[in-house]
Amino acid sequence: MRFQDKVTVITGGGSGIGAATARLMAREGAKVVVVDLAEAPARAVADEIGGTAITADVADRASVEAFVEAAVDRHGRIDILVNNAGIGCFGRTPDLAPDNWERVIAIDLNAVFYACRAAIPHMTGGKAAIVNTASISGMAGDYGFTAYNAAKAGVINYTRSLAIDHAREGIRVNALCPGLIATPLTAGAKAMPGLEAAWHDTIPMGRAGTPEEMADVIAFLASDAASYVTGAIVVADGGQTAWTGQPNLLRFAATASAAAGETA
Repeated sequence: MRFQDKVTVITGGGSGIGAATARLMAREGAKVVVVDLAEAPARAVADEIGGTAITADVADRASVEAFVEAAVDRHGRIDILVNNAGIGCFGRTPDLAPDNWERVIAIDLNAVFYACRAAIPHMTGGKAAIVNTASISGMAGDYGFTAYNAAKAGVINYTRSLAIDHAREGIRVNALCPGLIATPLTAGAKAMPGLEAAWHDTIPMGRAGTPEEMADVIAFLASDAASYVTGAIVVADGGQTAWTGQPNLLRFAATASAAAGETA
């Protein structure tokens, strides 16, 4: 029971990686506060795991401060904070509405700062952990994903800064950088003919990851097993960023060899 009686706050906890993390931590003894913009999913997850549901817009600083205060009022402290809420939007810079840019930055980056700022004063036990969900899209660029790329890059370096600032207070801070994960956020890929197959082709493992696989990584980073890990940016992407992006020469060589055999 790695998280016995650990007070854990998870944003974006109503679905995807956040919901999987809430379930895992609750199974291992945590007192979980599920925060989500959508009330029904948050309530469903909280009811399932015996946790607490709070509806909040993480882009709004007052709302973030309110859910942190509510968690502390209920449990007296915060041991683990998982900043997982996130959105994306598509468009090149000239075509990207400023409102869309600002909304992505607010939810994906500003909200992480708001939650950390509000929660850290209540993480006083000397063994606390913050895990921020970043992305491999914060480590390099994607076509037409400028706001998301910028926000997640900010989360990565903010994680490092936060980690060194609070290491001697016993607060560890790490980031998870998922690749393609099968969540509601990426489900739209199925609607575009050929996109899902093309996406999987860029991943050496040949598939999307699952929310449960990401929850396992978050749980490790939040657990005492990672007691000497802080400021780490942990990639979980099926090998995607290990690849240079050059063509798969083995595949082309095999095709050429087979063609040569057929004409011999």
